[in-house]
Amino acid sequence: MEIGFNDLASGIDTIWVLLCAALVFLMEGGFAFLEAGFIRAKNSMNIVMKVFTDSTVGMLSYWAIGFGIMYGLDRGGLIGTTGFFIEGNLEHIQLRVPIYAYWLFQAAFAMAMASIVSGAVAERMKFRPYIIYTALAAGVIYPIAGHWVWGAGGWLYKLGMLDFAGSAVVHAVGGWSALAAVFVLGPRTGKYNEDGTMNVLPAHNMHLAFLGTFILWFGWFGFNPGSSLSGLDMNIARIAVNTNLAAAAGGTAGILFTMFKFGKADPSMAMNGALAGLAAITAGCAFVHPVSAVVIGGLAGIFCVLAVGVFDRIKADDPVGAIAVHGVNGTWGVIAVGIFAQKGGLLYGGGANLLAVQAIGVLSVSVLAFASTYIIFRVLKRTMGIRVSAAEEFEGMDLTDHGMPAYTGLVATPLYDVEESAVHTGAGLKTPGAVYAVTQAVVDK
Repeated sequence: MEIGFNDLASGIDTIWVLLCAALVFLMEGGFAFLEAGFIRAKNSMNIVMKVFTDSTVGMLSYWAIGFGIMYGLDRGGLIGTTGFFIEGNLEHIQLRVPIYAYWLFQAAFAMAMASIVSGAVAERMKFRPYIIYTALAAGVIYPIAGHWVWGAGGWLYKLGMLDFAGSAVVHAVGGWSALAAVFVLGPRTGKYNEDGTMNVLPAHNMHLAFLGTFILWFGWFGFNPGSSLSGLDMNIARIAVNTNLAAAAGGTAGILFTMFKFGKADPSMAMNGALAGLAAITAGCAFVHPVSAVVIGGLAGIFCVLAVGVFDRIKADDPVGAIAVHGVNGTWGVIAVGIFAQKGGLLYGGGANLLAVQAIGVLSVSVLAFASTYIIFRVLKRTMGIRVSAAEEFEGMDLTDHGMPAYTGLVATPLYDVEESAVHTGAGLKTPGAVYAVTQAVVDK
């Protein structure tokens, strides 16, 4: 059998896209470990289950409707109308790889967007309504934003917006969706005091969080270079270097800025600083010089530290810092393209046109994400409820939602016959098991 150059190139590109899809899918493990490590032990199984739901329900939703909305034949620059269940007319997608390889890569992105929200709503959102939300996030919200920016005929695509691998479509959409969800859901019990001061609800396993950070960083080598869709594109080397440098700069900024601001290097800000750098460089990794990547990533690390404080002041309780990492720095990354892009960027003689397009684009998808998520959460709140009871929150969602703890013997036994008013005072506990549960829960907090 003779193999021509085009066949060989297509084969190399297919292997490249499938490999990168696997790396992006591995990022779900990073989300799971990072988010589980950042919260209390009694809720760590629940958050891993939410991320697993993103990878199962979210994937099926993207297969059934999301991909068609995102890449189907355009209707008015707003939505795709073909390609549901990866069937129908998709000939307009000009690819050198099979449509199935392309779908798998894009499905991994959809799951990542949903997993950004899971961390922000940790420790108090019911599991059942989260299933509904992740199906809508991966199947509707993310695909509409993706169609606007990446779909053939999308209005932002035609406007000339540049978002190479998704600072806007994935990270800004996920981050501002998370903010809307947090506003409707409310903060965790005991997070904020009546006088406006804040209580620390400490992470239970920072080593686990660091492992999640390293896995996410590793997976980003599929996220950004993989968006080239070609193993023969020589620019993938620069994309990979820019990705790595931005992460390093963001992590360095997180370390040094917290040392300057608080007198100690904050591990959580070091991790989130690196992730903020990654979220920020995702839009421009193919368009900027490595020096610019360091500047973009370093500023992202500082913005992340500052943003966490801002969101705490408005009582937007985000246990893992997802809004600061993805919402703030996904937005920054899109704007940064208009400043630092070597072709068309403000600092490279391109004027303000690209910068204006970038600003319009990220504002548009952010408003879409915030508004749609806010509406969905309000509807879910009125219909089936989204918040666990005070007693369930106190006991821990691992037991109440899933019937098992993440760490056998280290998490409280169930609270039997405990009135919700007793969870803060310890009064009204009617069994030895309940007394032990409150004691252990206090230690766990």
